[in-house]
Amino acid sequence: MPIPAQVTPHEGLTRLNALPRHAAEQALHTCCASHAWAHRLAAHRPYPDLDALLAAADEASYDLAPVDIAEALGRESLPLPPVAAVYSAAHTALAAAHAAYQDRFGHAFVVCLDDTAPDEALDHLLSALRDRLGNDREEERVLAADELRRLARGRIVRLVRNFPELLDRTDRPDRAAALGTSPEAADRECVGNSPYVPV
Repeated sequence: MPIPAQVTPHEGLTRLNALPRHAAEQALHTCCASHAWAHRLAAHRPYPDLDALLAAADEASYDLAPVDIAEALGRESLPLPPVAAVYSAAHTALAAAHAAYQDRFGHAFVVCLDDTAPDEALDHLLSALRDRLGNDREEERVLAADELRRLARGRIVRLVRNFPELLDRTDRPDRAAALGTSPEAADRECVGNSPYVPV
């Protein structure tokens, strides 16, 4: 079978710019689950290039109110490196550290692993989790918000680069049922939320 042609960032951004506002907000919401953030980015279209969109995303992230950050954090889940499933001891340690983190801060641990090599991801994740468990609530809120911003940047790049597949929402209920999860989680899966894709 022929390999489908990959959409260039410029082409994907052109299509994102052309979406109706509600559809654009839905697409952007898969990158950061704050309605205020997605609404702001959708409202400021069109973007001339990917750098302009990423700059706008950063600015919107910095301007999020605590309630918006809490909303976005509430939709996140712990990134699980594939190797963690292979090594039961590592998986157990990760689960225990994450449970302690959630008990302390009330939300999932978020960290951007875009610049981390796959074979180093698990160590980096465990180390970051343990280090940040010692933070006070305000310090951790600031760090988590910045990790959300970094995650959103990577997700935007993948969203734009894979636009046709990711923004075809006609099969969302079926895809969600197949994954045994919610439509929103299925959308996040399709954004290519892999922490191992350099951006």
